[in-house]
Amino acid sequence: MKQKLTIALAFIAIFLTCCKKNSSTPEQAVEAVWSSSAQWGTWSNGGYTLYNNIWGSGAGSQTIWANSYSNWGIWANHPNTGGIKSYPNSTRHVNRVLSSLNALTSSIGISTPSGGAWTACYDVWDNNHQHEIMLWMNYTSNSNGSGNIKPISYNWNASGNPVPVFTNVSVGGATWNVFRGHNGGNNVYSFLRTSKTNNTTVDIRAIANWIRNQGWFGNITVGDVQFGYEITSSFGNNGSGLQWTTNSYSVSFN
Repeated sequence: MKQKLTIALAFIAIFLTCCKKNSSTPEQAVEAVWSSSAQWGTWSNGGYTLYNNIWGSGAGSQTIWANSYSNWGIWANHPNTGGIKSYPNSTRHVNRVLSSLNALTSSIGISTPSGGAWTACYDVWDNNHQHEIMLWMNYTSNSNGSGNIKPISYNWNASGNPVPVFTNVSVGGATWNVFRGHNGGNNVYSFLRTSKTNNTTVDIRAIANWIRNQGWFGNITVGDVQFGYEITSSFGNNGSGLQWTTNSYSVSFN
């Protein structure tokens, strides 16, 4: 009887191991401090809040995992269709008037997939959610706005691509092409790095002051600083989805 029980337990262990290896849930999520596949899954840590944030129509499945606000990632399997499906992110609330900030910077170190349609970007909001600054750090498009994802813009050319209001603007520690538009709910200022990166520090205060100097907004109160992955599609080459990993991330201000 003891031998039969031992054999049965061995078969169960093998079965569970195979199921784990074949599961679509990434190993990081299984081993992480927190994970969620819920549409609005949230977790607070160290003064930041992480959001799974699946909000677009026609979305597939997505799992977020985190060991801290600074070390987290996602697995997502969204179909190859148009429209933004999700923006999983880590958010820090600043709640400071722009003119009162001596500094507002953020650093990232991330790993991104080669396929899909997505952008690794910051969303910086004023407290009233009337103004949205998008900082595209890495993305599956071109810095002039052509490609499989495009920034919001008032102006478009005959080829169906958005037209930047400024090109090669050096501010905040990088060079950007700048687009301006409205999404039906708020003003959007999109800064697309002319050289994509997964590891950098950005001076958000300098960029916000640059926008203020254009007269696009006044002395706003900076609300949330979010960093995450805005995903349109992530089906992957074999339909198994794609993964993004945030190895390090922080927001600092005074």
